[in-house]
Amino acid sequence: MEIQGNQFAEKILENIHKVIIGKEETVRLLLTALLADGHVLLEDVPGTGKTKLAKTLAKSLYADFSRIQFTPDLLPTDITGLNIFDRQSNAFVLRKGPVFTNILLADEINRATPRTQAGLLECMEERQVTIDGETYLPGEPFFVIATQNPVETAGTFPLPEAQLDRFMMKLSMGLPTKEEELAILTRYMEEEPLTELSGILTLQELHQAKQEVIKVFVHQAVQEYMVAIVSATRNGEAVTMGVSPRGTLALLRCTKAYAWLQGRHFVIPDDVKAVAVPVLAHRVMMDSGRDSGRESAALIRSILQNTQVPTEDFQA
Repeated sequence: MEIQGNQFAEKILENIHKVIIGKEETVRLLLTALLADGHVLLEDVPGTGKTKLAKTLAKSLYADFSRIQFTPDLLPTDITGLNIFDRQSNAFVLRKGPVFTNILLADEINRATPRTQAGLLECMEERQVTIDGETYLPGEPFFVIATQNPVETAGTFPLPEAQLDRFMMKLSMGLPTKEEELAILTRYMEEEPLTELSGILTLQELHQAKQEVIKVFVHQAVQEYMVAIVSATRNGEAVTMGVSPRGTLALLRCTKAYAWLQGRHFVIPDDVKAVAVPVLAHRVMMDSGRDSGRESAALIRSILQNTQVPTEDFQA
């Protein structure tokens, strides 16, 4: 039976909002990355609900959940696992690391050394783990939600461009409005909603939803629109490095997933506009060096404003 994207979105958003107040667009973009088979980097100050959102998503999907607290002394084997000699069996036994899961929260990923950060690269891109020459598969699905604190940068190791490019989206939770914060106080006055939360979707249903996303139609004019946007990031005067072809493919996959969540089986330019900043901004390196992402995000918005929007009939 075919799953309807808008019904899928409403069902899971309703469940997540039993724990998370507001942030509907952030949650929708998180679901977009999940359906597009990508990973998400959440950059925000502590206490905005990043960990709670990851746990809520895992419980909503009947998915296995693991969390890694990144620290300067963390080793790659702490992430992937290692073989340990078992005296009873007189053989080496694999002790699996936290990457053998469905949803992995890599908390404060920029606090670990580049060598340890790179321990996630193979898992994120190749969906496999190599330990002592043997290759293993992590969970299916395998979805990484990494967090970093943009304020407290002492003792941190900024993510290299190669690792940033592995994240399909970079999102921010943001602070709640006054009304949302009052609602948080009311909801958490006497209970912890996460402990009472139950799953509503199986991993099989998630897999089926991903198959529906693959079928979403993208008109030639929309494809050209996406390429024009990406090409503009490579020609900016203040740009050192523009978006790579991997970023173009990420934009394509995210627009298809976002369109499907809206209940459509075809992509329109508004879908491209909705996901362009979180998909592309963190892949752009500006001449001024590293910033909080505001400059590159402003560049993407400027490109969207100055790129001609196609007006064809976008249905198949």
